[in-house]
Amino acid sequence: MNNMSKIKIIKTEQDYQEALKLVEELMNRDPNPDSTEGEQLSLLSTLIQDYETRTLPESFPDPIEAIKFRMEQGNLKPTDLIPYIGSRSRVSEILSGKRQLTLDMVRALSDGLGIPARVLIRKPELDENAEYETWDNRLVAEMERRGYFGDASMEKSKKSELLRAFFSSVGTQLKFAVMHRKSHYRSSPLTDRHALDAWAVHVFKKVQKIEMSKKYKHGVVNLGFMQELAKMSTQENGPLLAQEHLKKNGIVLIIEDHFPKTYLDGATILINKDNPIIGLTFRYDRLDYFWFTLMHELAHIALHFGQDISLFYDEIENVKGADMNSREKEADVLAEEALLPKAKWEVSPARLIPSSMAANSLANELGVHVAIIAGQIRHKGNNYVYLSKIVNEAKVRKYFPNEKWNK
Repeated sequence: MNNMSKIKIIKTEQDYQEALKLVEELMNRDPNPDSTEGEQLSLLSTLIQDYETRTLPESFPDPIEAIKFRMEQGNLKPTDLIPYIGSRSRVSEILSGKRQLTLDMVRALSDGLGIPARVLIRKPELDENAEYETWDNRLVAEMERRGYFGDASMEKSKKSELLRAFFSSVGTQLKFAVMHRKSHYRSSPLTDRHALDAWAVHVFKKVQKIEMSKKYKHGVVNLGFMQELAKMSTQENGPLLAQEHLKKNGIVLIIEDHFPKTYLDGATILINKDNPIIGLTFRYDRLDYFWFTLMHELAHIALHFGQDISLFYDEIENVKGADMNSREKEADVLAEEALLPKAKWEVSPARLIPSSMAANSLANELGVHVAIIAGQIRHKGNNYVYLSKIVNEAKVRKYFPNEKWNK
């Protein structure tokens, strides 16, 4: 039996159900992974995972949030739910958590909006305050100090109220990515994950204030794009030029200082496919660090845009070797190639003699700032004593004087 003719891109719920049946048929035959049927099974599994990723997040705190997610995804208003739930007042009661879904509502919503019944029949978590109460008071106080809550404060409002309002203002999709782990962490086990979530949401809020006239075109960011961007480093206001150049290509670069108890260097947020977001913390006030972290996040866009991860959190300098997964290794390799191509490094005198003269010569040859090359020499030689003067004197925070830095 030839199943290849039945395999196609999954666009509808019917396509999804047909694919599941075909997978079941193939699995019952227990095919060899290298056989034709084994390859078909692998392809089908990928298509199913892609459809599930596009249509629903991996997990929901309760069925009401699942409905709200589908409404946001389909640009639906509460009145659009009347055919599935009943009257306008009944819709209001369901969405506010005052009334539970009936079996008829579950069936109607599952058939009409494609929300799996297994999600809708879960018991609603009517009180999400319990989650917010676990947040460290010192973290919430720091968020208040930074102005994350606007005019609200811990003195006038409960911690849970502040946090609920803070997260609800960015939309369900990002909330799921940061709070329900549709994200990838490359960070220390000591990192306060709540702090990372607060940081990412605030970065997203900063983006909402920026007018973007250009949409990102998939494939624009590649090795050549990154290498040309790196050449801006030789100009006095290179970081600002890079920020503007990225904006012209539909990518938003946001600067936001890291929180205490986090070691975050940068993040890539791919929630909005029209405008990918890169957030940098400037945890180290060094130009070489800025350019490598920027290249690492751009590498995520070049390599992983449109895949199953919506948010990458990256601690660049202290997570190495076995602690990295394949995505991070790929991003590191591409970032290093953009700044100092392997072919150039292999034949450079700087590889044998890490002197300032050799660093300057290689930087001039590649058309990038000498601090970038000095940083790469230190990294590749695993010796961070080399060229300290060049690295430490090239600062980056000065280009962003309006940011508030932790001392």
